[in-house]
Amino acid sequence: MIRHFLTLMDLEKQELKTLIQRAIELKKIQSSGQLHQYFPSKILGMIFDKSSTRTRVSFEAAMAQLGGHAIFLSPRDTQLGRGEPIEDTARVMSRMVDAVMIRTFEHENAERFAEYSRVPVINALTDMYHPCQLLADMQTYFEHRGEISGKKVAWIGDGNNMCHSYINAARQFDFNLHIAVPEGYDPHEKLVQAAGDAVQITREPSEAAADADLVVTDVWASMGQEEEQRQREQSFSGFQVTKALMQQAKPDALFMHCLPAHRGEEVAADVIDDPQSVVWDEAENRLHSQKALLEFLLNQA
Repeated sequence: MIRHFLTLMDLEKQELKTLIQRAIELKKIQSSGQLHQYFPSKILGMIFDKSSTRTRVSFEAAMAQLGGHAIFLSPRDTQLGRGEPIEDTARVMSRMVDAVMIRTFEHENAERFAEYSRVPVINALTDMYHPCQLLADMQTYFEHRGEISGKKVAWIGDGNNMCHSYINAARQFDFNLHIAVPEGYDPHEKLVQAAGDAVQITREPSEAAADADLVVTDVWASMGQEEEQRQREQSFSGFQVTKALMQQAKPDALFMHCLPAHRGEEVAADVIDDPQSVVWDEAENRLHSQKALLEFLLNQA
């Protein structure tokens, strides 16, 4: 049966935990210099409607290290950019490659592609979700602090795609998520309701950060929202993650950011560059967690 990965909810809780452990194993294999070309000749088609650094490099490197190959496709390189229906592109591409990664705007586009695809489809970011980043974040927490179940995670900032994926992660990894968000920027109400007691929303960053084991933020204006930058700077002015805010969390709390970061906006420079910050491990772990994901999906196909 073909399995897709469009949100964290597409995998069972135990599958996700096993995948994280496998990512940690693959990281050790990589650092030891062992070859792990488990998928020779396998091909990953990569559709990018949104630009990226970490997503493209991590997926291309992952396929190369697994013995396969990745094909990069931008709107300029495909008929999607000239109006070909997503369904038609999915039907054709999935006859030629072994998996597809799509990074796009509307989440419905990823869902439609998966519906008509013969091969696994991975959501590498939509306006609604960013599940691959959460795999890396969970791997990073497990590596530094162990089990995240029962811990308190503070999300500071916009109720965006990363926030939505943290809501799903709270359900799947059984942690308590406290979201500090300005009025008018709340995450999707249905997702919050589905999470039940696992998620709480506040307007006070210090309340969310109090005794937190992990503090997370993201840019105030995501791709496609640049015209809102000035208004968002005003709305989020009290939501910067500072040293003072981190001091509200537990002494050994970690700080994460999916990057790229705007020092001096959503996070102070002395926070992102502090030893409590694990953003560089988090970024590297995109490679290892996505290798584990590709292995899981290709073995299921």
